[in-house]
Amino acid sequence: MKIHRSRRTFGLIRVVFASAAAATAISSLVYAAEPSTLPVPRPEGWLVKSWSQIAAPAATKNIQGEVAALKAIVAKRSASDIARFRWWATGGPAYRWNEVILDEMQEGFVTVPLAARHLALFHAALDDALSVARHHSKAKVRPEPVAIDAAIKASDPSASSVSEHAAVAAAAADVLGYLFPARAAHFSAKAEEAMQTRLLAGVELPYEVAAGRAIGQGVAALAIARGKADQSDTKWSGSVPEGPGSWKGANPIAPAAGGWQTWLLVTQSEFRPSAPPAFDSDQVKVALNELKAFARTPKSNHRATYWEVHGGARVHTLWNEIARAKLLESGATPATAARVFAALNIALADAGTACWEAKYAYWYIRPSQLDSELKPLFPPPNHPSYPAAHGCYSTAGATVLAGAFQHDRDKLLALGKEAAEARIWAGIHYRFDIDAGQELGRKVGERALERAFAARTN
Repeated sequence: MKIHRSRRTFGLIRVVFASAAAATAISSLVYAAEPSTLPVPRPEGWLVKSWSQIAAPAATKNIQGEVAALKAIVAKRSASDIARFRWWATGGPAYRWNEVILDEMQEGFVTVPLAARHLALFHAALDDALSVARHHSKAKVRPEPVAIDAAIKASDPSASSVSEHAAVAAAAADVLGYLFPARAAHFSAKAEEAMQTRLLAGVELPYEVAAGRAIGQGVAALAIARGKADQSDTKWSGSVPEGPGSWKGANPIAPAAGGWQTWLLVTQSEFRPSAPPAFDSDQVKVALNELKAFARTPKSNHRATYWEVHGGARVHTLWNEIARAKLLESGATPATAARVFAALNIALADAGTACWEAKYAYWYIRPSQLDSELKPLFPPPNHPSYPAAHGCYSTAGATVLAGAFQHDRDKLLALGKEAAEARIWAGIHYRFDIDAGQELGRKVGERALERAFAARTN
């Protein structure tokens, strides 16, 4: 049954959406035209097999009632409501949720490799939720509310439309609730606020928000199912090997992480580097001499200390913060922003899994364990030496972001290289450790770019 196109209905629509003009002007700034240097997302999901796998609720047959309900909501809004709308609208639907999960992991001291696993699962869900919502929106038929006044005569206001912001918010809340169950109610409240701001600003109708919510919840269910099956809860039952060239220590960090399910790699060992040199070989002697001969300076110590934190326990935070800055600078569309977050964090997750798989395949001895004369700047992390995790993670992150933001390519790659080199300055790793880590990270980053993006807009 078609909606009756009365002048009264169209007039009501114009009144409601005209009252949102100030708020929607913000959206026009947030969703700037995408520069031609940004890559185009490949039309494939991470969790869904197709965009139509998650069905959208049927479109409302009562547009007049929807508009009346929206008019009542808009009439009650305050200046603080518009401020919250602006906050949530910045950068597109996925942008603020990236900030939310990073803050949560910082508060809970979730570090790599588990932090990278959480971020990959989370942003895969957000990317898919946005893409599925966009698929069902039929934007060519039903214009955005801000444009409906001018386009009404050429459009059917009963055509289906889905809120991308609601889809992302619902997916974010459910996945975060799975990752941090004690805080599920908190995340649910944040999602409700994010969705309500769309109504208070007058930019979406109630049924559009409800449809987005349903899609987001459907995608989140797929993410949670994958998370429960990805082997990240596996308990290690092995033992630390003994021998003159083996790592020495107890309670190694995350020895089972090399068996976690990957997103991009066929197997966890697909990019495993070749075996490191024998501990008593001339190559190792040369590598040790490089570390002992390095002349530390206040500057090198400062940079090495910086990377000890930001290339280690907080490496995921650093590269996501860089991504957020570059996305705003570039004026990326919501779809591209969501895909960049997904590609970056999936690359970090797989680089970590592959790195840990190799570390615990070789159990290679740390330089300062092999040569007691070597005094590292600070204690080495409690896991085997080869390959270097700083090289794996930061090279993967730099490769993805350099591929996405071509104007900053050289700077981003140099930053990733410094993260690896800093382990030499600190006396933590052999040269061949960081070389192997960088090679592994580069391969994973390139695989992520190939999987995430089809081409560039130029």
